[in-house]
Amino acid sequence: MDQKKVDQLFQSLSKDQQQQVERILSDKAQTEKLLNTPQAQALLKKLMGEK
Repeated sequence: MDQKKVDQLFQSLSKDQQQQVERILSDKAQTEKLLNTPQAQALLKKLMGEK
């Protein structure tokens, strides 16, 4: 996913959602916890083109 698409996705979020994403991504432990969920893993595989 390129930066332009990420920016577009981020801008499509509400201000509350943007703040929540920023808060999670600024906390390494929370980011790791989020990325290790089955849902995040499935989404990452889909975005990367894996089955």
